[in-house]
Amino acid sequence: MQDDIRFLPVGPQSLLVELADLGEALALFDALRERPLPGVVEIIPAARTLMIRTAPGVTADRNVAREIVARRPAPGTPPALRAADMVELPVIYDGEDLADVATFMGLSTTEVIAAHQETVWQVAFCGFAPGFAYMTCEDPRFDLPRRKSPRTRIPGGSVALAGRFCGIYPKETPGGWQLIGRTEVPMWDLTREPPALLRPGVRCRFVPQGGKVYPAATPSAKAEAVEGLRILSTAFPILFQDEGRAGQASQGVSASGALDRAAFRRANRAVGNASTAPALEITLGPVRLLAERAMVLALTGAGEARLAGRPVPRGTAFAVDAGDEVEIAPPKAGMRSYLALRGGYDVTPVLGSAATDTLAHVGPEALVAGSVVAPTDHSVSAVTGPEVEPALPTAGDIVELPITLGPRTDWFTPEVVERFLTTEWLVTPQSSRVGIRLEGETVTRADADELPSEGTETGAIQIPHSGQPVLFLADHPLTGGYPVIATVLPEALDRAGQIPPGARIRFTAAAPFDPITLGSLA
Repeated sequence: MQDDIRFLPVGPQSLLVELADLGEALALFDALRERPLPGVVEIIPAARTLMIRTAPGVTADRNVAREIVARRPAPGTPPALRAADMVELPVIYDGEDLADVATFMGLSTTEVIAAHQETVWQVAFCGFAPGFAYMTCEDPRFDLPRRKSPRTRIPGGSVALAGRFCGIYPKETPGGWQLIGRTEVPMWDLTREPPALLRPGVRCRFVPQGGKVYPAATPSAKAEAVEGLRILSTAFPILFQDEGRAGQASQGVSASGALDRAAFRRANRAVGNASTAPALEITLGPVRLLAERAMVLALTGAGEARLAGRPVPRGTAFAVDAGDEVEIAPPKAGMRSYLALRGGYDVTPVLGSAATDTLAHVGPEALVAGSVVAPTDHSVSAVTGPEVEPALPTAGDIVELPITLGPRTDWFTPEVVERFLTTEWLVTPQSSRVGIRLEGETVTRADADELPSEGTETGAIQIPHSGQPVLFLADHPLTGGYPVIATVLPEALDRAGQIPPGARIRFTAAAPFDPITLGSLA
């Protein structure tokens, strides 16, 4: 195996290719695009890594690694020339970290601003959030550390630096980069084609004023349906979900989609829909719904529907007439329910999917009290009989989740890894569709080295500076800068999406951490 390339396990259908630097990573990315690898469905480039995702039935193993090496260009091969587009962005240099950046660089703030404007920045890859571009340059003075303590709120439009990258936060979000200024130019606009202003290869110059501005258009509101399914009350916003929008990594967009995909599909099958039709994802409860016309519904997952005060068995199709109310009480176990409508809901896809991504703010708007969703008449088939609804976890339960150790398990000592595996991690109320925040004995590492941003998979267990793990769910950032100690196996993600606050998680690994070696093929 070549010494300057490593293959790190992520899961049965994902692996991480680690190279020496950004140039080597982009050169290999170019080679894999020029000679696509059979069975590889997506490649996510980052600062010095490529995350490789394979198709169902194709294992991300040494066979894939060998094919990658066979396509690898000679070390030192420069990346291909990318798009020649040049964008000028006006910036107001009033960032909270500007003085600290000047100290790091050994310059005055005026000199930092001048250097930032004289530099031509080029987008190497996108990630973290839709429209967030990692722009790099050739000036080594901009090789800056992240903040020791990330901010919980960074305003949209903030211009920031970290690790010889410059980025602009498209929306308000947490983040740990050094803030030097702000721009009013929108980075992400769904009325634009493509929505991301800064895409891989685009070059950028920052100017104090007068740069070309790309105003974000405001989509016209869709007229409310005359009749349909009306939300009378709900404890939490209700979301449209389907199987997500795979293949949008080049714009920094994660797949999102239903957290419990098995329950989502059962709901559709119960009413005769295609199993991929959009359904409503309901978190906890209580929820009250009014049918304004006759329709057929099915509820799966955590909740139980009541019609005229009588319970409807989970997973069973049931008919309602105009004027009927449906009640969904807070579930006794689990977190999320899926409500399917025979013939489907009238919802407009965004980037090919009706999934609502709560972190990226991509997809249909969340539904609240007063919202109305209209039925549509997509083709249907015969309804199925009720399927087995699995038992779901409750607060106080201990839930075991199987994991693959990796890709960054070796950032932690064996003793710390063992403690991570033996701890019963408490699920905190701060959890969401982005991730489950866990509480337990602090996971520490021997050094405080920076991890260059790299792709993260759904199910990744990231260890931030606090040492309290975060288990990424469907709306997680596409890339991250904290080490991932392990990744939950895909078959356990549905169960993970149903774990309520107050439950505890124990992670189980069938094998120790073991980087993928080429070896010999038996």
